[in-house]
Amino acid sequence: MNAPQSPTQLEPLLLESRTPAGVVTLTLNRPAQFNCLSEEMLAALQAAFERLASDKAARVIVIAAAGKAFCAGHDLKQMKANPRQAYYEKLFADCARLMLTIQRVPQPVIARVHGVATAAGCQLVATCDLAVAAEGAKFGVNGIDVGLFCSSPSVALARNVGRKQAFEMLVTGEFIDAATAKQRGLVNRVVPAAELDAEIERLAQAIIAKPAVAIGMGKGLFYRQLEMGVEAAYQLAGHTMACNMIDEVAQEGVAAFMEKRKPSWAG
Repeated sequence: MNAPQSPTQLEPLLLESRTPAGVVTLTLNRPAQFNCLSEEMLAALQAAFERLASDKAARVIVIAAAGKAFCAGHDLKQMKANPRQAYYEKLFADCARLMLTIQRVPQPVIARVHGVATAAGCQLVATCDLAVAAEGAKFGVNGIDVGLFCSSPSVALARNVGRKQAFEMLVTGEFIDAATAKQRGLVNRVVPAAELDAEIERLAQAIIAKPAVAIGMGKGLFYRQLEMGVEAAYQLAGHTMACNMIDEVAQEGVAAFMEKRKPSWAG
């Protein structure tokens, strides 16, 4: 199923495909504009994630991109054509809403990164739960090069990499390569470009092999506890684990472990 077409574009902004196992791939399809997060692209992604959030057949969501780049950030031409603070406030609010939605859907979301991921594109990578990058990929928050500090991208970036490393990227606009991004915690895995899809598949299958209810419950807890103090985080974690433990999938998993057999999970 594809997202609605833009009136000025023949091809859909967002392509969607699905494997029988439940891996849903959303492909940014604006290659001539390096898959910028225009108003229309943000809306298409938002609609897709809101729909997939309640789709029990969707086990893993992959964000990919067509063309030479993953995502070059916001559409600067569109922004320049609307020089009003109210417009910018809404644009960045819509972007923040999407980023929060990505972290709130129960399915793990994997960024499939090739080419460049810059500014809000780098923010998108940092927001995804997991990221696999091609060896030639590059990452930057270089809005400062045009006099615009990447404030919104800094929120996700600073929650992935160290503060000083994040701040250096933000104030210099310098790019880092895929190996450095992995070293700093921005991506999980780096592979040759020809192996990118196979590595994504391996990671997705490792997730799908586990019960969806535990994955969804755990993802929700993971992000909530990060913003809490330690005591509150432990309280929430203990409550989440107790809820998880009384669920039939955990009961079956523990029984199977004790009986030295493979668990039989319904989902």
